[in-house]
Amino acid sequence: MIDLSINQETIERSVKRAREQNIVIPTFAQMRNPELIPEEVKNSLANIGLWDLTPENLFRITWKNESVPHGGGYGGVNYLEFPSSFTGTEARIIALVGKWFPTGAHKVGAAFGCLVPRLVTGQFDPTTQKAVWPSTGNYCRGGAYDSALLSCQSIAILPEGMSQERFDWLANIAGEVIATPGSESNVKEIFDKCWELRASGEDLVIFNQFDEFGNYLWHYNVSGHAMEEVLQQVMGPQDSYRGMASATGSAGTIASGDYMKQLFPTSKIVASEALQCPTLLENGFGAHRIEGIGDKHVPWVHNVKNTDFVVAIDDNAVVNLARLFNEQAGRTFLVKQGIPEAFIGNLDLLGFSGISNVLSAIKLAKYYEMGDNDIVLTVLTDSMELYGSRLAEMHAEFGEYKEINAAADFARYLQGVSTDHMIELSYIQRRRVHNLKYFTWVEQQGKTYEEIMAQWYQADYWTSIQSQVDEIDALIKEYNAKVGLN
Repeated sequence: MIDLSINQETIERSVKRAREQNIVIPTFAQMRNPELIPEEVKNSLANIGLWDLTPENLFRITWKNESVPHGGGYGGVNYLEFPSSFTGTEARIIALVGKWFPTGAHKVGAAFGCLVPRLVTGQFDPTTQKAVWPSTGNYCRGGAYDSALLSCQSIAILPEGMSQERFDWLANIAGEVIATPGSESNVKEIFDKCWELRASGEDLVIFNQFDEFGNYLWHYNVSGHAMEEVLQQVMGPQDSYRGMASATGSAGTIASGDYMKQLFPTSKIVASEALQCPTLLENGFGAHRIEGIGDKHVPWVHNVKNTDFVVAIDDNAVVNLARLFNEQAGRTFLVKQGIPEAFIGNLDLLGFSGISNVLSAIKLAKYYEMGDNDIVLTVLTDSMELYGSRLAEMHAEFGEYKEINAAADFARYLQGVSTDHMIELSYIQRRRVHNLKYFTWVEQQGKTYEEIMAQWYQADYWTSIQSQVDEIDALIKEYNAKVGLN
């Protein structure tokens, strides 16, 4: 469970800082339902940009922001439905859209879920300690952003091979940026840097998304409810919700599947990863180009026992489809295939991991031969706004993108999606994946044998974490009352 023990002395210093910086912290309930946000906060947002460094933007950590870069209010959950002419399956593939979070990715929510419980309990002191955000990309951006809004010093850690947009932005937000060796799949090197920082004697707290249950809880509670609301909006009387697909990443987003499975017990949860690094699929390893999904280990916060499928996505599909979706020749070709132009205009909402997630959802639909009354949900973590440099690199390496390239990529990587590199997990196979946690977390990262066994065998292990939301919200309200600004 998330430790909610109180350090009153630290809280007093933190409250004083919050009062000085005009910081009011939203509750999980307000992130689920912005109608609960005070009117004065809503009014102030009318003059604030989505990415601005101001405490009011804490209240924009929600799936329901108006889809504008400045001055937006709130509406319904942002989502995108993919036409069958695009997916090649009759099933309804629907994705929550992450672009309209501050920083352009939903990871600000996961970082909030990790930082705020420590802040309101006094386990983290913003006046003396630095918040360390180890990540393969968007999480450290979200953590640095949340830290800035909460008047905390931050250290962002990410692999040196991540997109230049991430580094350029972090240079202006994080107090310090540390680039570790390798690229997307080099998570171990990030963990090693964390141990080095712990041994340095510097006063800091490491918020490791891969083992912080605040990450799991934020997505279970906020993203899960967002998925439920989308279904309530789009489902007809004959429709069936069949499941959700998400890259495992840090195993935050996939926690929303736990929430949905409690509402729809027969629904499925699909965990996807890169084919070039098939860790869950076949205990494999390697490097790949699907930025933001992390791999070569099983996150501590992944509820593997509740996962039904493992899918591996070829990173060649992702990078080539990124060109198809965003190059003019690609979009022109898609129009010729009868895909609605209005939909094509939204394809920049899919970043690399979003493309991978959509392909994973299509695989599930094809595996079960789903029809037009079947719904599969997924998530677009970020958008192509964070990958423009990658398109430029591909253009420089491979040359102009032409109609013949578009035709090949559309046929091979989109219409040609099949059920290869896919396993429906039995009980034994789930346990195999869960057991992989031992080598990372017990042998290397200091977790205990007793807890890894409890994750698998203790009936209320995951539900006890899920039940902590109300207690955390009560602590946030108590903290805000001491600050005295709301």
